[in-house]
Amino acid sequence: MIIPKKTRQAIYQKLFTDGVMVAKKEFNAPKHPELESVPNLMVIKAMQSLKSRGYVHEQYAWRHFYWSLTNEGIMYLREYLHVPNEVVPNTLKRAVRAEPVRPPGGDRGERRPREGYEGRSDYRRGPVGGTGRGFGGPDKKIGAGSDFNPQFRGGYGRGRGGPAE
Repeated sequence: MIIPKKTRQAIYQKLFTDGVMVAKKEFNAPKHPELESVPNLMVIKAMQSLKSRGYVHEQYAWRHFYWSLTNEGIMYLREYLHVPNEVVPNTLKRAVRAEPVRPPGGDRGERRPREGYEGRSDYRRGPVGGTGRGFGGPDKKIGAGSDFNPQFRGGYGRGRGGPAE
């Protein structure tokens, strides 16, 4: 598809600035949502051309194309757009942290344990008498009973069963 030079430069400039490009798979859309003067079809075809040369990586999901620049694509667009080496796409820039690092514990001060609460094991045990949240108490028997004797006599269709006793 023949794409005018100004349109191609606008697409490449937007791609280089952001480092990524998104387009809905709608070939008849009159314009691209991020590039007001460019038809969506021209964006898709320009990116398809870059993809065939290995300058972008394409991902497609839910009727949307997602393209991200490769290292070769960054070098190609720098040369095509005459951009200096100091300028990099937004995807390669480090995020600046505005908040200073806080000391552990925060600004709430020292925390003291709650009264009558010793920790996780007490929560599970519940109050004395076994009336907790189903986790039992001192009268709860732990483990299998003394009369527990499991017998395995083959399964239901899981391999060949052994001789019956």
